[in-house]
Amino acid sequence: MNKDQVKGRVEETKGKVKEVTGKLLDDETMEIEGKVQKNVGKARAGFGDLKDDIKKDK
Repeated sequence: MNKDQVKGRVEETKGKVKEVTGKLLDDETMEIEGKVQKNVGKARAGFGDLKDDIKKDK
């Protein structure tokens, strides 16, 4: 795993935790922030996956 994959998955997890916490506390802003953070993490992890695939093809 490269650093983008790791950091992306960490951000994705943190976002999911924030999203669930927002739901539990009935805090819509926190829930939305969590969803955004989760999706940013997914994108970064996907970018890391792509980089890893390109390296393997060389």
